[in-house]
Amino acid sequence: MPNENKKKFNNIAANGEHINFGNPMEITQVLTAWYDENKRDLPWRNTKDPYRIWLSEIILQQTRVDQGLSYYHRFIERFPAVQQLAEADINDVLKLWQGLGYYSRARNLHETAKIITDAFQGKFPDSYEKLLQLKGVGPYTASAVSSIAFGKPVPVLDGNVARVVSRLFAVTEPVNESSGKKSLYSILEKLIDKNDPGRFNQAIMEFGALWCTPRNPPCEKCVLSAFCMARAGKIVEKLPVKTKKINQRKRYFNYFVIKFKQDDGWYYYLRKRTGKDIWLGLYDFPMIETPSFQEQEKVLETARLQKILIPADAVVTAVSDNYRHQLTHQLIHARFFSVEVKNKSSVNFHQYIMVKDFEKYPLPKLIENFLLQANEF
Repeated sequence: MPNENKKKFNNIAANGEHINFGNPMEITQVLTAWYDENKRDLPWRNTKDPYRIWLSEIILQQTRVDQGLSYYHRFIERFPAVQQLAEADINDVLKLWQGLGYYSRARNLHETAKIITDAFQGKFPDSYEKLLQLKGVGPYTASAVSSIAFGKPVPVLDGNVARVVSRLFAVTEPVNESSGKKSLYSILEKLIDKNDPGRFNQAIMEFGALWCTPRNPPCEKCVLSAFCMARAGKIVEKLPVKTKKINQRKRYFNYFVIKFKQDDGWYYYLRKRTGKDIWLGLYDFPMIETPSFQEQEKVLETARLQKILIPADAVVTAVSDNYRHQLTHQLIHARFFSVEVKNKSSVNFHQYIMVKDFEKYPLPKLIENFLLQANEF
């Protein structure tokens, strides 16, 4: 670190204490200049429309840009304005969201669109505080929308930003705890460009995504290397600090793919998921959950006791291999029992659909993977 910059930044006391920045705008100017030269051309960066900015931020929460981009385009094509999203059927919204996971976000997206349309006459509130009151809108999203769409000087703090700031100022508090977030936020309040906060927020997010990466960042070529306390202390790879993740819960799902054949093809039973559990509002097959992996006969006995295999003529024709499905805090092991019912009169015909109609129903990724891989489909 050059002597002149070392003098300006050697009094930095991270972890929430008073910070002597020298001239914080030097960092801000270098960062935004880098952004202007290196930013990706993304559609939500070419607009001030709060609907499109909000939509992109919801989609991109814990989703890579390359994956989220196609979802963004599909949503905008189907619902070009918040009013169209508000008027949509929730099944259509969930179907369009299928594959992104975190389906509560899709439900909140729909609810918030209705609130904005009905309570705000189709206009997004322009303040951080009012945005924060909307369903599914947290501090990060409220900051992004208020700064980018409305020019409010409110810093964003996501994983990329936390990594950049913790390295620049050697913040050793856990960034996923309230004390660490408070320290980072106080730094960001001094760095943010009050005249163009949206540009600054996008710049620091982009810098974390493209340059100051979690592993092996190219520090020797970094435009901010002269200001970086972590590089000076040779602790770049140790930051940011995070507390240990929550232990994942293991679950064992046993699905029953119940079907019968008509002249026009096979019909399958789908049910809508209800209750307080994952995938609320999506469709899957009847299922029983067991505390561990169990032998086929014990699973079938439990299914009969729970009246899943009610028809006397129901025959199990195949059992799939184990499907392993990873969620953030859950690891699901699933098996699929193919169950054929020969007598149409023994089932409620109106509860069954053909495979070609599955595309009309929002399905969990696990079910979609099974349908794509199972030979009988």
